[in-house]
Amino acid sequence: MVVMRSVARGVARFALLMLAVSFLTFLLVGSSPIDPVQANVGQAAYATMSPDRREQLAERWDADTPVVERYLSWLGDAVQGDLGESLRFNEPVVEVVGERFASSALLLAASWVIAGAVGLVLGIASGALRDSWLDRLVRGYCYVLSATPTFWLALIALMVFAVYLGWFPLGFSVPIGSTGAVPLATRLYHMVLPALVLSLTGIANVALHTREKTIDVLGSDYVRFARSRGEGLGSIVFRHGLRNLVFPALTLQFSQVSEIVGGSILVEQVFSYPGLGQAAVTAGLGGDAPLLVGIALATAALVFLGNAIANLLYGAVDPRLGSRVREEVR
Repeated sequence: MVVMRSVARGVARFALLMLAVSFLTFLLVGSSPIDPVQANVGQAAYATMSPDRREQLAERWDADTPVVERYLSWLGDAVQGDLGESLRFNEPVVEVVGERFASSALLLAASWVIAGAVGLVLGIASGALRDSWLDRLVRGYCYVLSATPTFWLALIALMVFAVYLGWFPLGFSVPIGSTGAVPLATRLYHMVLPALVLSLTGIANVALHTREKTIDVLGSDYVRFARSRGEGLGSIVFRHGLRNLVFPALTLQFSQVSEIVGGSILVEQVFSYPGLGQAAVTAGLGGDAPLLVGIALATAALVFLGNAIANLLYGAVDPRLGSRVREEVR
């Protein structure tokens, strides 16, 4: 019964989130000064187009329809699984989002895992060796990267490692001019540099948070007792402190799903990586409301899923929190 109530609340929150995201996206696109007809046919073609043809295109793309009326029409189709047709790609939104998400999924997953794993290791090492040269180095790295724009890091990485050193390709998810199936190793090679850049700022957040938690854990009573028994620092950290350190890092890492997704928009633009981020920019510049709403819903669902998984893992990592959640549900 408790599980059913929790699932019902989760489904209700998810439905309300989808409604809010879709309506706000429609409202923002409708308030934009971009003319979807002119943006998608091009200025030259629009200038030579007859007024009747402009009206036909505007009517077909609902450019002159009020936002609320357009949204209600879209919502009626969306409930049936039809998210409309992309003005920019001239394909169903579901197909465009599916193709772009497939390209972005591996990039987002790799960046997320790298940020969490490296951030956890650096944070534990920095906190365990407080005020050492390693601690100062890690903190300096985190402070600098936290204040550095992601797109600037991407540009620097592209110039250094792709242009000057030639270690990585200039961009794209596959070699230019490739047709047919591309080996997985080639796709991974094109993904390495964007994934590393996208993970850098996430590493800083996890490392700083884990460092503070490590300092708190090492100053606790049970750690002092372990020291009195003659246990070394490494044994104390891994046998007694790791569980308490993984929990807050895991919490922060799942909360950073939105930051990884948001950062991918800029990184994909710099590296010309054909994913959801690049499609979102294309849709925004073209006033493509159906596609932009589809991408917004996909990313919002991804963030919601990350938070839901975190809530499920909380009880597994810390049984006390799981019992507290069950009491609140009752």
